[in-house]
Amino acid sequence: MNRRTGWGLAVLWPLLAASVHADDQPTRPAIKANRWQEDWSTLKDPALRTQPLDSLKYISLSDANPFTYLSLGATLRERFEMNDASGFGVKNVDRDRYLIQRFQVHADLHLNENWRIFTQLEDVRAYDKTTIGGADQNRVDLRLAFAEYVKTFASGTLKARAGRQDFAFDLQRFISSRDGPNVRQSFDALWADWETTDWRFIGIASQPVQYQDGRHFDDKSNSDARFHMLRVERLIDGKNELSAYYGVYERDEAHYLDAIGKETRQLFDARLGGAAQGFDWDIEGMVQRGSVGGKDIRAWAGGSRTGYTFDNIAWKPRLGLQLDIASGDRKAGDGTVGTFNPLFPNGYYFSLAGYTGYSNLIHVKPSITVKPIDKLSVQTAVGLLWRQTTSDAVYTQPNLPVAGTAGTGDRWTGAYAQLRTDYVFTPNLTGAVEAVHYAVGQTLRDAGGDDSNYLGVELKFSW
Repeated sequence: MNRRTGWGLAVLWPLLAASVHADDQPTRPAIKANRWQEDWSTLKDPALRTQPLDSLKYISLSDANPFTYLSLGATLRERFEMNDASGFGVKNVDRDRYLIQRFQVHADLHLNENWRIFTQLEDVRAYDKTTIGGADQNRVDLRLAFAEYVKTFASGTLKARAGRQDFAFDLQRFISSRDGPNVRQSFDALWADWETTDWRFIGIASQPVQYQDGRHFDDKSNSDARFHMLRVERLIDGKNELSAYYGVYERDEAHYLDAIGKETRQLFDARLGGAAQGFDWDIEGMVQRGSVGGKDIRAWAGGSRTGYTFDNIAWKPRLGLQLDIASGDRKAGDGTVGTFNPLFPNGYYFSLAGYTGYSNLIHVKPSITVKPIDKLSVQTAVGLLWRQTTSDAVYTQPNLPVAGTAGTGDRWTGAYAQLRTDYVFTPNLTGAVEAVHYAVGQTLRDAGGDDSNYLGVELKFSW
C-alpha cells in the first residue's frame, strides 16, 4: 500500500499476467482498488508493454511529451451472498440468496506532467435480492469525474482535485469509500494537500453523492449533507504514522431515537499506526460535539487493531486482537444526544455480513490469520459484543437502530464466528469466501431477532 495516498485499501495487480509476475517487472504499475491512484506513464517505455491490451493502458497523445497520454481500464466484481436473517431477522425477512455485481470502466486523461482528468462510469446491480437499498444497486451512472493538478517544488508537492471523487482514511472506521457493499461512496468535493517527506496537510470541502436508481445518470450531490475536514499526518521513523483531523459533519434532517432536526457535528480524531519487530498496531479515537435539533451532542468512540506475526514459522501466523467501543445515548429526554455517528463507515470493518454498526457498542475480536501458500490467506475470528449503554438500541450497519431494543434488556448483544479466505488466482483475478455465524443475545431475541448465518463468495477481475 502506498502510504502517501492515505487510503488503506487492498492493492490489486496488473492485467492478464498469468505468465508474467510482478517480480519480473518491478517498475510496472500495480492495479489498485482506487483506480485513479494508478500511474501508467511507465509504459511510455515500449519494453514494458509486455501484456495483452497494454496498447490501451498507455495511448500516447503527443510525440513531444510522453506524459500526455490516455489510459483505459475496467473492474468487474461478482459476489454471491446468502443471508439467513438480515438485521438479525427482527423484520421477519426470510433467507435471502442473491447476486450483486459491480462493473466499472474508466478513462484517465493526462494533459501533461501537471494536469489530468479522470472519469469512471459504473453499473451496479443486485439480482434476486429481496430488499434493495441505496447501497445495493445503481444502474449506469457517473461515479467519478474530477480534474487534478499536481506540482512538485523543492520543498514539497502540491495536489489539488475538484469534482466527483472518493476518499478514505486509515482503516476506514469512520471515513471510507464503502468498498464492502455494492455501491461505493463518492463525494462532490474540493481537495488540496501539501506533502513533504514526513508531513502531509489535507483540506477537504465536500457533499456526499446521493445515489438514485430511477433512471440512468440520475445521481446528484446531496445538498442536505456536508462534510469538511482539515487533516495532518506525520511519519515517525519513516514508517509509523501519527495523524489527526478536525472535521464538520452536517445534515439538514437527522433522525435519532431521542432527537430530530438539523445535525451539526464537530469531529476531533487522532490515530497512531505502525509496525516493528513483528508487531503491528492501529489505534484511533474520535470525540464528537455539536447539536441535533435543540439537543447537544456528546459522543465518542475508539478502536484498535493490534497483532504479532511469526515470520519464522510455517504459514506465518498472525495473532490479532481488535477492540472497539462507541458511545450510546445514556438517558432519553435529558437534552443530550450520546449516540455516536460513524459518518461514512467501512462496510466490512467488522464483517461483510453487516450485522454490526459502530454505535453504542463494545466489541472484542481475537483472530488468527495464516498463509499456507503465498497467494492464500485464511483468517478465523470470534467477535463478542455488548452495548455501551442499555438505554440506547442495538445498531446494524451503517447506524440503524434495531426496533424494540432501546431501554430494555441487558448489555450482552451476541457473538459471531467468522472465517474468511482470500486467494490470488492470477495477477488480475482475485477471489474471497467469507462465512459468518451470529448468535444473538436475549435482548435481540426478545425483540424478535434470531441467530443469523451469512455466506459470501466473490470474484474480482481488474484490467
